[in-house]
Amino acid sequence: MARTAEEVVAKAVRELAPDTAANRFVPLVAAGEAARESIAAFVLEQHHIIASDRRSFHRLARRAVTDQSAAPEVAPFFDALAQGETVALERLGVLADACALDDAAVRAYEPRAGCQAYPAYAAWLALQAEPADVVIALTVNFAAWGDYCAAMREALREHYGFSAEACGFFDFFAEPDPKAAEQGLSAVQAGLDADRVTERLAHRYGRLLQAYELMFWNTLATAPAPR
Repeated sequence: MARTAEEVVAKAVRELAPDTAANRFVPLVAAGEAARESIAAFVLEQHHIIASDRRSFHRLARRAVTDQSAAPEVAPFFDALAQGETVALERLGVLADACALDDAAVRAYEPRAGCQAYPAYAAWLALQAEPADVVIALTVNFAAWGDYCAAMREALREHYGFSAEACGFFDFFAEPDPKAAEQGLSAVQAGLDADRVTERLAHRYGRLLQAYELMFWNTLATAPAPR
């Protein structure tokens, strides 16, 4: 019996669920114990991550259309992600203002390797991996990322006095997006129909993305405050 996108994605989410207890930064923020400088570092790192991921998503969308062996129906998923990164960057600016970070601070900041491993790997995927497999890997990771953003949103309001507007960045990722989920399933189904999905590789990509995201959070938990 042919596999469905729902089955493939559900299996990936189930088997690649992260160990949330291994995240050392989000619990610190949730308890109000993280330094404000660490929150600022989150914002500064995200400036680099979002810009990189947006380019990676554009690249994946182009590859899905131009690669003769790829499934062109996958492209709208990545186009939507790229557009979402533009919205996220705008909302990040409001969060940066709440952290008293101006443009000069953003330009002067030197990103940390542990925080930038995720976008570096996403860029590798944009060049090397089958786009349909990347859809599965990202879908797995987005579930964990959304949960972390929801926890950050509540903690920043409760313990740090951030306004609802300042937390709009986290709102954007924390709330389920039925349209995005539908696009993801459509992209995976297109990949399955074109015989362009290799679940073993998709799971490998998802596992590594989860590991690199955990590295991002734990680097924030241990690194010194930004200079």
